[in-house]
Amino acid sequence: MGQRQKPKEQSPVRTAVRFPMKLPLQVHTEQGELQAITENISANGLLFVSDYLPEVDSRIEFTIAMPSAVMGSATDVTIHCIGRVVRHYLDGGEKKAAAVIDEYFLKA
Repeated sequence: MGQRQKPKEQSPVRTAVRFPMKLPLQVHTEQGELQAITENISANGLLFVSDYLPEVDSRIEFTIAMPSAVMGSATDVTIHCIGRVVRHYLDGGEKKAAAVIDEYFLKA
């Protein structure tokens, strides 16, 4: 009898619509602050590019100004988010990190 092969690990299903947006981002980590640029954003998380990437499973906080055109409002909407890094990788020479948003607060 042959050996049974383990099924390949599957990535979690991404159900939220992702919006491609390049916005400046200041990320607060336990190791300090870092500058980043978003690549895409969804209701559940974001993908960002930075020279330094926080460790996977580390907690991050950031505030982002969502453009009024995207939010359907008269002015930009500022959102403060708390989340965690779930993965990172190198893509075409750019360091990218994906993070989930665990909590968010609209700021006036």
